[in-house]
Amino acid sequence: MARVTVKVHPRARRTRIAGRIGDAWKLDLAAPPVDGKANDACVRFFAGLAGVPQSRVRIVLGLSNRTKVIEIDGPSQQMLETKMEGGL
Repeated sequence: MARVTVKVHPRARRTRIAGRIGDAWKLDLAAPPVDGKANDACVRFFAGLAGVPQSRVRIVLGLSNRTKVIEIDGPSQQMLETKMEGGL
């Protein structure tokens, strides 16, 4: 299981990892923060990045905040961090 903290920037031009902000990763999301669309986009992004079904990705903290903690069942922490660094 991997756990990652992200600082979400909604309504970005495209969805991508944009770097680090302190201990968190900056996640640009094209989706707006309306009706849970940004949360859904966040889950889809991490499921695709980790290569797991969306049902194995969950937001455990920060459903209504820009800072979120994401848990992903499947990949190791190191593997996920390596994939996120590769996206920069």
